[in-house]
Amino acid sequence: MTEALQIGNRKITASELISLLASYQMLPQLQRELIVDEAIDQSSRSTDVAIELTAEEVAQAKQQFYAEKQLKNEEDIQAWMARQGLSYQQLEAITTRKLKIEKFKQATWGNKLEAYFFQSKSKLDRVIYSLLRTQDVGIAQELYFRIQAKENSFADLAREYSLGPEAQTGGLVGPVELNALHPVMVQMLSSSQPGQILPPTRIAEWFVILRLEKFIPAQLDESMKARLLNELFEAWLQEQQKQMMSARLEQAATETHSEVENH
Repeated sequence: MTEALQIGNRKITASELISLLASYQMLPQLQRELIVDEAIDQSSRSTDVAIELTAEEVAQAKQQFYAEKQLKNEEDIQAWMARQGLSYQQLEAITTRKLKIEKFKQATWGNKLEAYFFQSKSKLDRVIYSLLRTQDVGIAQELYFRIQAKENSFADLAREYSLGPEAQTGGLVGPVELNALHPVMVQMLSSSQPGQILPPTRIAEWFVILRLEKFIPAQLDESMKARLLNELFEAWLQEQQKQMMSARLEQAATETHSEVENH
């Protein structure tokens, strides 16, 4: 068998390496990185979506990488390379890979961000709201009427009666994205006005009283653009991995069928 590498006194062959990667659940990550590298390589050769780095960008990427790894001088760099078993060529590829991935994301999905944002906006909007929950419908009704009549403040009653962590903040929750909330709560808060007390509503095992404090529309700023780019990139990656898995299963099924026929 061909020796692939040696770690300590153990010599690991190429065939054993695949088995070890599978045993340590590292194959999916390796597959992911290979998919990304292949896509970047194809884009780099494309005239439509070319990924090119300037000398300044390469230099900045190196400095950022060295700072992240706390490599302060050439001696540190050499020692780190030795520990990782890397050549200078591999180090060059590693230091610029993150930047290439970001350029690939931008080149592939950058012109789709605005449409994707408006498609997802209703889930990305945030709210600040007050919540009071109990498992007793009678108590919920009584507390609702007391708040309505202004006998007690929402915050005071939430601190005394609410059975969730919101009791610690006087019922105040948020800002939180609507997509993180129960669908019933989303519907209630989306259709109410700030300051409006919503009557007790059954949600799972709770009877909840809600009051919208503030509605915060999502904005397509730089941080949102980066987030949406990552979402599109991850969705693409998962689909690529899914397709590869399906292809492997089909191949395995074909090979099994052939073996049965041969016997």
